[in-house]
Amino acid sequence: MIYQGNLGEYEFYLERLGSEQLAQIEELQQEVYQALEDKTILQPLSDEELLYILNGHGIMIGAFVNERLIAIRALLEPNSKEEEHLGLDVGADDLARVLYQEISFIHPQFRGYGLQQTLATIIMKQINIAQYDWVCATVKPYNIASLKDKLVQNMHIYALKYKYGGKLRYVVAKPLHKEVVFGNDELAIAMGDTEAQQQALRDGYRGVAIEKQGEEWFVYFSR
Repeated sequence: MIYQGNLGEYEFYLERLGSEQLAQIEELQQEVYQALEDKTILQPLSDEELLYILNGHGIMIGAFVNERLIAIRALLEPNSKEEEHLGLDVGADDLARVLYQEISFIHPQFRGYGLQQTLATIIMKQINIAQYDWVCATVKPYNIASLKDKLVQNMHIYALKYKYGGKLRYVVAKPLHKEVVFGNDELAIAMGDTEAQQQALRDGYRGVAIEKQGEEWFVYFSR
């Protein structure tokens, strides 16, 4: 056990997950996926991908209520020879020192308690941060919950491009050993305006916040 807390009336605890818990992880992943209105938000991991993390290429933690797995969050150590390595999108000097925030999900019954952020904070304490320079992730545009989750961790948008077989994704990242400082140049661009966002990113801006105005979400960029 690495953490204990409360979700409303429920007590929960966190622990590192192992390959022997694969069936529980699969079951929860399927429950979460089936409950989604927009199923393109979550790309379920295969058994092979889950076991890759569980068997030493990263770390996965789980939240339990009455011994029932209700949430997971994972960090992945990607293969540095990966063709679409996210480190290439953020200017990492050494791809072997890049960590990915992989899949995270929470059972619908236990959303709204801030568990996502608790998991994010605790999992980063389980690694030797000296071994890594960057933590990166990809997020689908309009996956507002995931974008907020990343931005509140002080991760920023570094790229907006087609990844993994033509899927449009934000590449978000955070350097682990240096502070990012922005000047006074700021832009607000509609999330649906892909080309304008890509141009801003090419011009050296980084996405730092999102806000809904009327019916549209806007991304705020700084440099």
